[in-house]
Amino acid sequence: MADYTFYTNPMSRGQIARWALHEAGADYRQVLIDWKDKPSTFLAVNPMGKVPAIVHHADGGDRTVTEAAAICLYLAEMHPEAGLLPSDGEMADYYRWTFFASGPVEQAITSRHFKCEPLPEQEMMAGWGSFERTMNTLESHFEQAKYVCGDRFTMADVYVGSAVDWGLTFGTMPPRPAFVAYAERLQEREAYKAAKAVDNTLIGEMKK
Repeated sequence: MADYTFYTNPMSRGQIARWALHEAGADYRQVLIDWKDKPSTFLAVNPMGKVPAIVHHADGGDRTVTEAAAICLYLAEMHPEAGLLPSDGEMADYYRWTFFASGPVEQAITSRHFKCEPLPEQEMMAGWGSFERTMNTLESHFEQAKYVCGDRFTMADVYVGSAVDWGLTFGTMPPRPAFVAYAERLQEREAYKAAKAVDNTLIGEMKK
């Protein structure tokens, strides 16, 4: 049995988790989920019916992890030999920007896509404030850092980088030079290429 069972759909945030699995060097078995016909075995793992989800078949019993950011951080912890964990000095940026991407960035992009952004007087109640404020804050970090934790790639870059990579690809984030340069650095990674190749092949097969 593989160490992990990975529930995904190639046209989803499952791409983030697959990249994380490849970066960690994890042994996994994929289970592809059809949007319209979700099996009960999957819904037992994640009643939300959302992918990605992983089940870690650990020595002490199965452990379920959902939410792409949580999956990324969990895999880094379970595979310290991959060198994806932060040092003490990197830990603040590692956690800050991972949760900034899973919170304000995700919310800012979603609210703009659905055309339901807060009015100026409502921004104080919104966790992301505004789309521009969120983009400016993220940009300011990558204007002076190659990766989330400075000059070194960590697992945080899988999640934050996926947000930027997807945002640029689908036009939901502005193509600012700092974002483009960051995405290009990530696209050169072997694990990124390997994971994308798997998902792109699956997407091609689904479209036949």
